[in-house]
Amino acid sequence: MAKYERRFRGNFDTVLNQLHRKILNGSISASYEDGSDWQKGAFRCAVRVYERYSFAGGNRLSASVTLAGEGDTLFLSVITAGGSQGVFLKINTWGEGAFLDAIREIAEQL
Repeated sequence: MAKYERRFRGNFDTVLNQLHRKILNGSISASYEDGSDWQKGAFRCAVRVYERYSFAGGNRLSASVTLAGEGDTLFLSVITAGGSQGVFLKINTWGEGAFLDAIREIAEQL
């Protein structure tokens, strides 16, 4: 499992849409699995789950993307999981790190 978090300013809808589009366009095997949105007053939270194939690891892995914010104050949390080939130990985590790095690059451009 790998994790990236960032606090920044931006438009919630614009950031969410850009993340979604760029994650899907960033890998030929990337897919959008499901999502959830919640709002209370001015506070909003969106959760998105993506999956892609890891050529390095030879398996699929997922990324959970959570965007929360109020006004233009935003918080992004991305957690990747899966891709390990071990039964009891995580032997191969290259794919998780690569997926997280790709999403980190997208997020830092926002």
